[in-house]
Amino acid sequence: MADAIPSSVNARLGEVTERIARRSYDTRQRYLERIAAAAERGPSRAKLGCANQAHGFAACGVDDKTMLREGAGANLAIVTAYNDMLSAHQPYESYPELIRTAARRMGGVAQVAGGVPAMCDGVTQGEAGMELSLFSRDVIALATAVALSHQTFDAAVFLGICDKIVPGLVIGALSFGHLPAVFIPAGPMTSGLSNDDKAKIRQLFAEGKVGRDALLEAESQAYHGPGTCTFYGTANTNQMMMEIMGLHLPGASFVNPNTPLREALTTAAAERAMAITALGNDYVPVGRMLDEKVFVNGVVGLHATGGSTNHTLHVVAMAATAGIKLSWDDFSELADITPLLCRVYPNGKADVNHFHAAGGMGFVIRELLGAGLLHRDVETVWGGGLDAYTREPMLAEDGSLAWRDGTATSGDENVVRGAAAPFQPTGGLKLLSGDLGRAVIKTSAIAPERHVIEAPARVFHSQEELQAAFKAGDLKGDFVAVVRFQGPKANGMPELHKLMPPLGVLQDRGNKVALVTDGRLSGASGKVPAAIHVTPEAADGGAIALIRNGDLIRVDAVAGTLTVLVDPEVWAERAPAPANLAPSHVGVGRELFASFRAAVGTADTGATIFAV
Repeated sequence: MADAIPSSVNARLGEVTERIARRSYDTRQRYLERIAAAAERGPSRAKLGCANQAHGFAACGVDDKTMLREGAGANLAIVTAYNDMLSAHQPYESYPELIRTAARRMGGVAQVAGGVPAMCDGVTQGEAGMELSLFSRDVIALATAVALSHQTFDAAVFLGICDKIVPGLVIGALSFGHLPAVFIPAGPMTSGLSNDDKAKIRQLFAEGKVGRDALLEAESQAYHGPGTCTFYGTANTNQMMMEIMGLHLPGASFVNPNTPLREALTTAAAERAMAITALGNDYVPVGRMLDEKVFVNGVVGLHATGGSTNHTLHVVAMAATAGIKLSWDDFSELADITPLLCRVYPNGKADVNHFHAAGGMGFVIRELLGAGLLHRDVETVWGGGLDAYTREPMLAEDGSLAWRDGTATSGDENVVRGAAAPFQPTGGLKLLSGDLGRAVIKTSAIAPERHVIEAPARVFHSQEELQAAFKAGDLKGDFVAVVRFQGPKANGMPELHKLMPPLGVLQDRGNKVALVTDGRLSGASGKVPAAIHVTPEAADGGAIALIRNGDLIRVDAVAGTLTVLVDPEVWAERAPAPANLAPSHVGVGRELFASFRAAVGTADTGATIFAV
């Protein structure tokens, strides 16, 4: 059971945390016992056979080999998602040498233990490869476990940023929960063409008012250099979450790549990983550290910043690996008490660089702590509880890394605000339930007058079908677009962002428009009301498969309901609509993932192939 909740914590926050702890008691205890047993066995490399050890350091330099053979220093695993196609991950190319140097300075060794795949949803968006995207999270978790399975390491650092990559790395790290784990970001790219201007060009292209040349030029100005995309989608939500959950160094998330401060933070992160192994007096195993309080802090951060809806899947799956049972009801209840403190695109015009400059994570954490909406008495990789994360890094005059108190006031109240005067009193996420099942909706970017939409259904089995109808001029008046057979069992649950420009155009023409889908949209979803992650999905017998064109659908983000207004007797006689899913099961490697589609769980349990 979690430790007692201090009286300074918001009462409902405490109640939710205690409820999660009670619900998770048996599974959490079994997990903690397992990692404690692994820790008791101590560092494994000295117990390996001589041939095993020799294989493990055969390629090392003389000094590193001597330390691994005879020394008492730590061996640090580097698990990297580096590739030079992803702008966010390209800076990681130089990180291993920085980390090795830091490890040697601490009397140990660092080795690249393994690489994990890192696909870019921005490249695969609307393409067949997007149907592998969500499954790549579990592949990354498996690859992480393989990397660490040599059992020659005392701690690990994880190099990853983007959508499914960080959650996959966390799941893999928790499978070796007796090891300390430090996550090292690379930071966002510098600001280019504003996200708002980019969205306008996309909409003009959807209307046929500008050509592909203009669209490509705008996209190239927006995505122009190394670092994460600057909008507040899943990648940057990952960084927020790693910081507020204590897996980053304080203030590390949004420092731009290839700067002296970024390099200093990378070095310091490696040094800290070496300092918190079981070989010293400050042992912080990641499986013990990521407890119920830490996951609640992560969910609160998600709501307060208006982060990605993908985390209603990822956080559930991550927590389950640590024996913690989170539910969408927990997300919903925490959203009710968490104020929205940030307006970062698509919830506003600013990008993450503006957010960081206006106060960033240190300011948000200070405000949430002051309001009693975070647990401050948690373990972190830095130590000192969550209060240490109200500080921000800087370079001293001699070039060394130092920390200073973060700003106590917002640098721009159009971007970030204090808890006493938020943008809205509740978080930007709402749980929907009703006779169509359960779904989530991101309300923080939607105008209040669009929080309730009641209109006839237009049913599609792919986003391409909807786009074709739009181009043909067949979408007129008010309607709810139902795009089904997009769930994890059907085709891997792709993101459906190509729906947003045409639906946005129709909404701007004065129509009442909404989307209902068992697929995903993530943190980049914008102004159109979208009930996503509908579960049960159509391919799993969900009621969404019973909807017919013309059925009246009500999406109510105020009451939290998702209903179909059809005579109950008529509804009871319906049979699920057939769908040909075969084209989504072959090509671009999709045939290799048949076992994933067969084994994957429901969206509300994390859409994972692992037992939860």
